[in-house]
Amino acid sequence: MEVSATDIARIPVRNIRVPREEFAAVWRTAEHRSEELGVRGESAWYNGGVVVTCRWLATTSVRPSDGRWYLAPAPITRRTARAYEELIEAECYEAEKISLRRSVPSWLVRRPGWVEGILATLGWAWRRDGRPPIEVPRRTAAG
Repeated sequence: MEVSATDIARIPVRNIRVPREEFAAVWRTAEHRSEELGVRGESAWYNGGVVVTCRWLATTSVRPSDGRWYLAPAPITRRTARAYEELIEAECYEAEKISLRRSVPSWLVRRPGWVEGILATLGWAWRRDGRPPIEVPRRTAAG
């Protein structure tokens, strides 16, 4: 997915607690990496967790292979409601809860790094805790 200036401008102000430009740089970098991996037939679940979390926080629409557009769902609960403060906090809780489970669900075992990518993104963008979830090349950070 190409992250446009319009996508960035539409991010609800209360959905992110880091500078919009920093969020945009992380989102663009994660999307670019995801595309590169897809072309090579590879996947990186951590990066995928970053991508889906950024899309959801940005309340963007996505278009899967079936061609229909839909609102990006929440990364853990898969809720289809637009992200807003209370839902974001609830999603943080659900991500933390699933990461602490002793018996890891089978779908998650097959996605190593998925929850960690989601937690890192929510921790940084929502809770302002820690560093960005992925490193951003200088050229991307500048736009």
